[in-house]
Amino acid sequence: MSSDFRRRVLAAVRRIPAGRVATYGDIAALAGRPRAWRAVGNIMRECDDRVTPCHRVVGASGALGGYGSSPLLKQALLHAEGITIGNGRIRRFRDVRWPQREVRGAGL
Repeated sequence: MSSDFRRRVLAAVRRIPAGRVATYGDIAALAGRPRAWRAVGNIMRECDDRVTPCHRVVGASGALGGYGSSPLLKQALLHAEGITIGNGRIRRFRDVRWPQREVRGAGL
């Protein structure tokens, strides 16, 4: 995966507001490669940049997915931002997903 794509992915992730989440696919689309959701997951797994809120990137169904070596830390960080989690999934996923569907379809 190119370093340019990685840069675009990290820039897109930095735009996710606190208290909101985006899917790996949402971030891939925002970075210009809508089908590269798996590559986004790899970038998130390796992300050690403290200014990039990688914990806000989740699976398409609202499943938390991994977070480096500590999925419990991901859950705690999301909870601290007001996101409710049950059974490893985000509750009211549609309400906290960013960007909203209308914006995602606009090709941001």
